[in-house]
This record gives sequence, structure tokens and C-alpha cells, in this order.
Amino acid sequence: MPNFKTTDGLTLYFTDWGEGVPVLCLSGLSRNSSDFSYIDDHLQGVRLIKMDYRGRGRSDWAEDFTTYNIPRESMDALELMDHLGIEKFAVLGSSRGGLCAMTIGAFAKERLLGVAFNDIGPEIDPRGLQFINVYLGCPPTWKTLSEATEKRARAMTTFKNVPEARWREEVEKLYRQSENGLALTYDPKLRDAVMEAQKQEAPDLWPFFTAFSDIPVTVIRGEGSDILSAETFAKMAEAMPSAIMAEVKDRGHIPYLDEPESLAALREWITQLKAA
Repeated sequence: MPNFKTTDGLTLYFTDWGEGVPVLCLSGLSRNSSDFSYIDDHLQGVRLIKMDYRGRGRSDWAEDFTTYNIPRESMDALELMDHLGIEKFAVLGSSRGGLCAMTIGAFAKERLLGVAFNDIGPEIDPRGLQFINVYLGCPPTWKTLSEATEKRARAMTTFKNVPEARWREEVEKLYRQSENGLALTYDPKLRDAVMEAQKQEAPDLWPFFTAFSDIPVTVIRGEGSDILSAETFAKMAEAMPSAIMAEVKDRGHIPYLDEPESLAALREWITQLKAA
């Protein structure tokens, strides 16, 4: 199993597949690298590198939950690239992964070839934050993966025309079956870290976003997203006219990335990365 040790001693899981432009895939808050499995067979000419954040997926849980923060996770990403001997790379960031991309830009902008934002931007819709605060770190009430599949399909009303098999894949990414029912695939103390972070004043992220105006950028939004509002999406397009903008029909937060709109945007972005 591929893994590496961070400078503070945690073992983090990653995968490294394909040849071409290095693209580091960073997932959402409580998600893991398996989210990007949907694009494996769709993107050509890229080296896809996917990392499980600390406390998620197959990576170690931290004794100190306060290290579940964006600067430390961004540093972990840079340390993975150092471990692989990759100096320059692009980032495909879903939700929190996009915030990490902006933080990496602040730490080491010279290392970034480009950034793709999946349903995230410099402003976060409060509706989405409220929803996250309800479920984050709480054990599921459902007892089986089959029950979770049925309930999740009903609950995620911003997602339409999603086959049952996809819902099953989704719950298998989020939960694992145990003797006592379903368990989370991440450290529940992630909730404590997020609650602490929300007590701090949020920084203005627009300068972090516009700093990428000289490299290829794409922004993908689910049309029903409660994290990246339509207003912020429009402001991002205005602030960066060169960015590739794509809105995905029948999707909320976050698009799976194998939708036609998502793939068209990512392929155009990859073409720009290769040209640059």
C-alpha cells in the first residue's frame, strides 16, 4: 500500500497512477481519495495522484485533532509531492481540496501549474456550512449499507438522475460496516477541529483566487450547490475571465466529475496545462 510519513510522524495513504502532467487530487472535508475514482478512465495524458488527508480514509488519525486544519493538510500535500520528487504540479480540488489549493498557492505558488476547483470558491454559502455542522462527525443512524443507500438517495434532493449503483458506491466511500452498524470512514474528531476553526474570523480568499490568473484555472459548479452559490460562481468568472467555467445540471455539492460538463471542462483545462 503506497504511503508516506509527514514531518509530524503520521502515515498518509496515496495512489499514483498514469503518465503525463502531474495532477494532485484533493477531496472534500470528510471525504477521501476514492472520490476521484470516477475520472480514472476519462482523462488522458495526466499522472493522477490522490491523497487521503490525515484522519480520513486509509491515513492515520492524529492524536491532536487541531492538526485537522487546512494549512497542515496543505503542507501534507506539499510533503507528498516532495516524497514523489515532483517539483511542479496541478491541483484538482473538490470542496475543501480547493481551499487547500489556494493555501498551497499562498505557500508555494511557483510550484503550481494550474488549479481546478470542484464546487468551491473564495466565498462559502452559509447554507452549506449549516448542513455540514448537522452531520459532521456524527455516527450514522442507519445500520446497513443497503439502508444508507436508500436513505441517502432520498435525502440528496439536489442530485437528480443518479442510478442506484452510484448511490451505493457513495455510501461505501462514507461508511464501513461494523458489528454494531455503520461507522464513519474518518476520525469523528474532525468535527471538533471544524467547530474550533469556525470560531476564527474567516480570511478574505479572493486575493488567493485571483493570484492564479496567470495559470490555467477551471471552476466546476453543481447547479444545486449549497456551498458555491450562483452569485459567487458569476463573480469568479468576472474576476478571472480566462477561467474555464462549467455548471453541471442535476448535481448539487459536489459533482462526481464524470458528468459531460465536468469532463469537458477538465479536458480543456488539461489541454491548457500541457500547452503551458
